[in-house]
Amino acid sequence: MRAVSKRKAMSLSSELHHLRHLLRRENRLRLTLSVSLFFVILLLVTPRLPHSPSLHLFADMRTLLAGVPNTLNVLTTYPLLLFGVPGLVLCLFGGWFGISLRGEAVAWAFYFAGNAVSGFGSAYYHLKPDDDRIVWDRLPMMISSFSLLSLLLIERVNERLGLSCLFSFLTLALVSIACERVFDDLRLCMLLHLMPCIAIPTMVYLLPPKYTFSRFWFLATGFYLLARFEGLADRKVYSANGYFISGHSLEHLCLSMVSFILTLMLSFRSIRIARDS
Repeated sequence: MRAVSKRKAMSLSSELHHLRHLLRRENRLRLTLSVSLFFVILLLVTPRLPHSPSLHLFADMRTLLAGVPNTLNVLTTYPLLLFGVPGLVLCLFGGWFGISLRGEAVAWAFYFAGNAVSGFGSAYYHLKPDDDRIVWDRLPMMISSFSLLSLLLIERVNERLGLSCLFSFLTLALVSIACERVFDDLRLCMLLHLMPCIAIPTMVYLLPPKYTFSRFWFLATGFYLLARFEGLADRKVYSANGYFISGHSLEHLCLSMVSFILTLMLSFRSIRIARDS
C-alpha cells in the first residue's frame, strides 16, 4: 500500500516538475504561441454566431416586486456588489488581505471591481434585456474571470507573466465586445467565456500553491463551474425546482459565493512555509 502511494506521489511530482519546466522563461513563448494557435484555429472553424433575440429570453421573466421587470434576475445581481465593493476597498486601502506582491494587488483590484460593476451592469441589463445593454453584463463578468485566471499565474508561476496575461486578456475582452457590436459575431466573446472555465480548474489542480488556505480555491472553483452550468441550463434548473428560481438567477448567486469565498481566503491566508504533502 505504501509502495502504491509512493508511486502516485512520485508520478504527481513528475507531472508538476514537467509543468514547471514548460512554464520556464525559455518555454513560455512556445507555450503561449501553441495555446494562441489552438484558439485561433477553434475560432476559425466555428461558424459565425450572430445576435439572436432568444439570447435575451430568460426562463424567469416575472415581475414580482414593485413593478420591477425580471425581478429575481435583477435582485440576484446585488450580492456581487455587496462583496465586490468591500473587497476592492480592502484590497486597495487596507492591510487586511494576505497579498505579498503588487501585481497580486492589481489583479485582485480588477477582480473585485469587475464584481462591483457587475452588480450595477447586470441589473441594468436585466431591467430591459437587449443587444445595447448586454455589454454592461458581459464585460464586467469577463474582467472578473480573466482577473482570476491571471491571479493564479501571478501567485503560482510568475508575477510579470501574470500581469502581461491580465492586460492581454482585458484587451481581448474589449476586442470581443467590438466584434460583437461591429460585426454581429459572438464567436470571440463565447470563446473568451469558455477559456477561464477550462484554465482556472486546471491551474488550481496542477500548480502548487504559494499561500495557506489554498483549498478555498477548490471551493471557489466549484462554485464558479456550477454558476456556468446553471447559466447554460437556465430553463431546466427553473423547471427542476418547481419554477421557484431560474438557473440564471442561481448563476448570479453562485458567482457571489465565489467572491465571498475568495474574500475569506484573502483574510485568513499567509505565505506557505511547508507545502502540503
